[in-house]
Amino acid sequence: MLKHGVIGVALLALAGCGVAYISPSVQETAGTDAKVRVVKLTPETVLVANRSTYRPSTLPSVFYANAGTGGGLRGAGAVPDPAYEPEARPGSIQTRVPQEPPRGPYEIGIGDVLLLATPAGSTSVEELTGLLAAQNRRQGYTVQDDGTIAIPDVGRVDVAGMTLEQAEGEIFQALVQNQIDPTFSLEVAEFNSRRVAVGGAVRQPTVVPIQLTPLYLDEALIVAGGTQVTDEDFASIRLYRDGTIYQIALSEFQSRPDLQRLRLVDGDSVFVDTSYQIDRAAAYFQQQLQIAEFRQASRNAALAQLETEVSLRRAALEEERSNFERRLSADGVDRDYVYVVGELVSQNRFVLPFDQSVSLADALYDEGGFEVENANPGQIYVLRGSTEPSEFGAVTAWHLDARNAVNFVLATRMELRPNDVIFVAEQPITKWNRAISQSIPSLFTSVAAAAR
Repeated sequence: MLKHGVIGVALLALAGCGVAYISPSVQETAGTDAKVRVVKLTPETVLVANRSTYRPSTLPSVFYANAGTGGGLRGAGAVPDPAYEPEARPGSIQTRVPQEPPRGPYEIGIGDVLLLATPAGSTSVEELTGLLAAQNRRQGYTVQDDGTIAIPDVGRVDVAGMTLEQAEGEIFQALVQNQIDPTFSLEVAEFNSRRVAVGGAVRQPTVVPIQLTPLYLDEALIVAGGTQVTDEDFASIRLYRDGTIYQIALSEFQSRPDLQRLRLVDGDSVFVDTSYQIDRAAAYFQQQLQIAEFRQASRNAALAQLETEVSLRRAALEEERSNFERRLSADGVDRDYVYVVGELVSQNRFVLPFDQSVSLADALYDEGGFEVENANPGQIYVLRGSTEPSEFGAVTAWHLDARNAVNFVLATRMELRPNDVIFVAEQPITKWNRAISQSIPSLFTSVAAAAR
């Protein structure tokens, strides 16, 4: 009886001394010092909680920039403007178009095929001449690499670089000098000397010849089968001319007739690009340079310089990105955090990511979720301090009652803000067990002291 009495006295002594287990909890305060307000999470209150202003931290713009080009091309004429300006986000493409080229009549070039037609003769001698054979069999004359055409019984006539009218005058003089009837007509049967290359996101990449009538950008794209892109917002048409890269946003091209009727000239390269990066277009233009300037060693040097400048720029971008990542790993970059406490697998500091918002569910389960045996699913809170100076110290406790598992959907919609505290309370039985486990050693100590 004495021992039981001693234990009872010890229990009363422990209670009287305030020796009891204390666990954290969320309590709504009232009165003049009311600082805590508990709000139950519902679809409506989630909208209210997410209404607070918040803009996630963004990665530096260097992570969205590409290599581009910044130098010149030796022996390639004017320094080309960059075809792409780095942006923090892929956005509208800045339209740059070349100046209107000078107009003039078509000039005959090497590779063109000229058709020379003369009236049928009345004598057998005339019928056997090469001129009549050319008319009867519709044989053309190809402009050779020395700029001449070879006419039977006449010889070579220089026509390269001339208009049709000038070429007719030269042929007329040659016929008269050889005592041949100078009655004839001249036309271009095949246009092979002046061409425009079309490639990229088109159905049929091709080379389009420039004929007597001007060749416009929309016509060249039609000959190539039209554009073939999946996202017109970031597609563009790039034009390489005389060492300069020009560009037109595809959406703007389709809405502006003046851009559709952009006149092309000999040597132009058209590339339909499907992204806001310039890498694919640069590769295409580089290929066109190699084909068009194969015989010029200076152009090879220009290509090497272009590649070097792109490589240097790319290396600089990689260095900047690497420096930022090292600063980030050394905790030298300001970050936003959410603090996760209570009955969880891991109490930790959760880092809010760049460029996006996160939900209560993201942070809760990124740390392994709450303790199944000890946590009280009906007492999950997001504690958020007020940013208003007039409410300094006020806290709103957004309460999620997850005893009904359906309410976890609200956790996926509840957006977190910097310095939020996620708190998960303990089960009542857990609180009691912990109180007993901490009180029993003290109880035995007190009983032993009382028994003396």
